[in-house]
Amino acid sequence: MATNNSEHSKFIKLKKNWLEYLSGRNSWIELCITLFMLVATLVFFTHFINAIEARNGVELNDPVLRLFNPIDLSGFIFSIIYISIIIGLITLISFPKRLVFALQVYTLVVLVRIITLYLTPLCPPEHMIPLIDPVVKNFGTGQLLTKDLFFSGHTATMFFLFLVSENKKMKSIFFSGFIIIAIAVLLQHVHYTIDVVAAPFFTYTAFRIITLLRNNYRL
Repeated sequence: MATNNSEHSKFIKLKKNWLEYLSGRNSWIELCITLFMLVATLVFFTHFINAIEARNGVELNDPVLRLFNPIDLSGFIFSIIYISIIIGLITLISFPKRLVFALQVYTLVVLVRIITLYLTPLCPPEHMIPLIDPVVKNFGTGQLLTKDLFFSGHTATMFFLFLVSENKKMKSIFFSGFIIIAIAVLLQHVHYTIDVVAAPFFTYTAFRIITLLRNNYRL
């Protein structure tokens, strides 16, 4: 009974927060533009990363990867990433303004990745074990992606969740996940070290840009 009351209370709070957020005309416009930009960016990114698989690139000499043989951690990696994304959405859904901000940051991160991937044509590490995404495998094109390297999207996603979370406990969990994923993709030789090291810097830059824009326009 107490659990039902607690869930009902959370639903009432969620509904109230969204009604308050959507009561303003500017909020509706911001939400629609944000969702449109997110979907358009993700659709373009999907075609883009499929296209860059056909181009030639440079294979880097990575002294870190030479220290160990690769191991397949695909299931482990995507379990952490997808569980973290679900948890992140659950924690943000009751705070529409923060959720919209998070979607804007993520959209910019993807746009920045498109630019860096275009400017840095790389071939995958020599002994890479392909990272198999179960969602893409079952519902996507099925094309094996190996050249979406600089910078690491998996590492960036975890750092993004750390940045947009306001709960201290969740921030600690997401930061731990970020460290684990960064190590895991290197252990699998899915990325070069520079791909992983650069990811949080580009992600934080996107976070700061959106923060400054929202402060300037008082969103």
